[in-house]
Amino acid sequence: MCPVSGTCNWTDVRQFNLMFSTQLGSVSQEASTIYLRPETAQGIFVNYLNVQKTGRMKIPFGIAQTGKAFRNEIVARQFIFRMREFEQMEMQYFVRPGEELQWYEYWKEQRLKWHLSMGFPAAKYRWHVHEKLAHYANAAADIEFEFPFGFKELEGIHSRTDFDLNAHIKYSGKKLQYFDPETNESYVPYVVETSIGLDRTFLAVLCHAYKEETLEDGSTRVVLNIPPPLAPYKVAVLPLMKKDGLAEKATAVFDDLKYDFMCLYEEKDTIGKRYRRNDAIGTPFCITIDHQTLQDDTVTIRYRDSMAQERLNIGELKSKLSGITSFSR
Repeated sequence: MCPVSGTCNWTDVRQFNLMFSTQLGSVSQEASTIYLRPETAQGIFVNYLNVQKTGRMKIPFGIAQTGKAFRNEIVARQFIFRMREFEQMEMQYFVRPGEELQWYEYWKEQRLKWHLSMGFPAAKYRWHVHEKLAHYANAAADIEFEFPFGFKELEGIHSRTDFDLNAHIKYSGKKLQYFDPETNESYVPYVVETSIGLDRTFLAVLCHAYKEETLEDGSTRVVLNIPPPLAPYKVAVLPLMKKDGLAEKATAVFDDLKYDFMCLYEEKDTIGKRYRRNDAIGTPFCITIDHQTLQDDTVTIRYRDSMAQERLNIGELKSKLSGITSFSR
């Protein structure tokens, strides 16, 4: 009987397949069964010594990568939050034995700073410290983000001890010890891991940014309040109309900005409709070229979130946009 629910209604014990298997080989009789990787970390551990020796790396150092992983989720759900094929960004940071918990705390702080640098409120994040640890870990915590369906894990920071490298040593028979010139000793490095779901991060951005607003005049607009450093297009260049030389002037402004910023040029439909289209795709700034531009080289820059407008000289645009579209440090 379950001590929590009191139920005795159990199914028979069943074996779940948590990894995806497939066949490698062009002839079925000679094919070998292989498994799609359930995490990206082990590739780093396999290549750890190659990277350390060819890069002449000294402890501490990290190896980071982005790649696909596959898990046979029993229930894939909540749009792209939980999928069977997903993208991970991971770093394995190799440290001296005994110093792993100091680096664990360091990377917890640094990773949260990275998330906050994207421009989302600190209240959208919280820590979940693991009380029950995986067999390989001596400390673990998750950064959780408040999705519409509640706080869910976005990134994990784990102190994995020397479990992974020792396992590869055991089953491969290859020495993976590191000789530390500062201490004159050889040891198997300990590892601090940071692992973030790329798809989940994308979902977090969309969930927080999507808004349907009712304006003062009673009209509505759809807007993506994506922080400017993350926005696909940073600026849209819009001539007020296609005639009177405005399109040619707008093209010149576009050509001047396109090497420094991802820009969009639009001249179809009214200026209001173009503003709305750019609001919907998250473009943070719209630059309008009008008849005054032809007289004094000034343009109107419109801010997506507030819809406020400001008159600027064309020569000031690059410095203005560079400061706003860069990540804070």
